[in-house]
Amino acid sequence: MSRFMAGKYRNITPYVPGEQPRDAKYLKLNTNESPFPPSPFALRMARTAAGDLQLYSDPDCRMLREVASDKLGVPENGIMFTNGSDEILNFAFMAFCGGETGAVFADHTYGFYAVAAHLNGVKYERIPLKEDFSIDPDDYVGVGKTVFIANPNAPTGLLLPLSDIEKIVSGNPDNVVVVDEAYIDFGGESALPLTKKYDNLLVCRTFSKSCSLAGARLGYGVADEKLIEDLNAIRNSSNPYNVNRMTMAAGVGALCDETYFRSNCEKIIQNREWTKRELSRLGFTFTDSKANFVFAKCGRMGGRELYLALKEKGVLVRHFDVPGIEDYNRITVGSKEQMEKLISVLEGIIS
Repeated sequence: MSRFMAGKYRNITPYVPGEQPRDAKYLKLNTNESPFPPSPFALRMARTAAGDLQLYSDPDCRMLREVASDKLGVPENGIMFTNGSDEILNFAFMAFCGGETGAVFADHTYGFYAVAAHLNGVKYERIPLKEDFSIDPDDYVGVGKTVFIANPNAPTGLLLPLSDIEKIVSGNPDNVVVVDEAYIDFGGESALPLTKKYDNLLVCRTFSKSCSLAGARLGYGVADEKLIEDLNAIRNSSNPYNVNRMTMAAGVGALCDETYFRSNCEKIIQNREWTKRELSRLGFTFTDSKANFVFAKCGRMGGRELYLALKEKGVLVRHFDVPGIEDYNRITVGSKEQMEKLISVLEGIIS
């Protein structure tokens, strides 16, 4: 760190993304990317948009918002698009936290929440998960802070039913509740309809997982019009052209190609359940994940030991050296062929 770094950032601990190897020697099951390419229609739309890259993109993402409004069944003025869902999460910390309003989230959840809190000087509280790694909604009722809930949660993959989400939202009428639905398309019920009922709910979603657009960087938030106005004030004060032309066009194509999207989600769900059965056969225990990953523990070796053994065999998974979950590894669900290779490698390691 240089001597010029502002004092308020000197002790910041940046978010650490999953390993991104430059070569193709690894089976990459560590960053929850889709094993399938983007929709052909989304690719055609992006290529067409590339012809106008000399022009700025539309800062209001009007066409994308129109299509999203129609497909999602939410008001157009209640949607905002961002450069990945991390950007809107950061905007939420900026807009709805600070001063006496702190943040609250689970002790084992998406690591970016704590990073964003530190970055924005927000005081926060971590609420422990229950022994089975589930979230107790009663822990989040009337907390007097901005609430951040990943649903399904990461890295556990566990899902809160919509009734519990509503309990948390209705139980915090004077604070914003942010529900991060990065993995909702793999078996959960979205809280989007609740945004029409509650003016303190912000639902954040991403095109990275289920829409196969992780490299395009596209996320969005849905909320009451007034909350979206707040977030747009932050966006327009920092990066008004935050979504580029090609990404915007790819997003329109992905939303319009519903058949392709739903087919890929169903394949991942099937591959996830197949992987769970095979892991159980090998003596693993795991949570009932409703995401595009499995959070699993091997009864015969520690989490880090297994992570390193897999890496040596050319398979990358995600390990967290964090007390309470250090025996587990998060395994992205890929294609059937990729999961068969994983199981084959695991059989060799265990034997």
